[in-house]
Amino acid sequence: MRALLVLVATLASAASAAQTTAAGVAELDQAFARTVIVAHASENACHQLQAYVAQTTAQRARGLMHVRHLPARTGMLFVYGTDGYLSMWMKNTYIPLDMLFIRADGSISSIAYDTEPQSLESVAALEPVRYVLELNAGMAEALRIDKYSRLEWDDMPRDE
Repeated sequence: MRALLVLVATLASAASAAQTTAAGVAELDQAFARTVIVAHASENACHQLQAYVAQTTAQRARGLMHVRHLPARTGMLFVYGTDGYLSMWMKNTYIPLDMLFIRADGSISSIAYDTEPQSLESVAALEPVRYVLELNAGMAEALRIDKYSRLEWDDMPRDE
């Protein structure tokens, strides 16, 4: 009987987690447009990533706050109109992230690996950049995305 109760509790917990994950993803789907990013990793590999696009001030302020699960190969792309010394923090962000700081041409300036959830410490770009891509912690390393990699997406502005 005890084993049955443990099984029921485990299944209920898993169902609750799945509902929370589905609700979180549905909320992101409503609040943000999406794009597909192609990551040209430095080791001659290409990877396709899904990304929510935060391009308004309100969207960038919200980011991935309160998100408790992000599907694999999914992230959030923060888009800024001009280059700047961008910095991010992890306030109210419950999952560890890799932060990729990206130049206007899509090349990687720097990467902050495995940032600390809920930290108020500023994580800053080393030089002026135009974009920041947040991915689940460990994803950049797993896909071999590094400072020699390049990212591109369909609606990425191109310099004339």
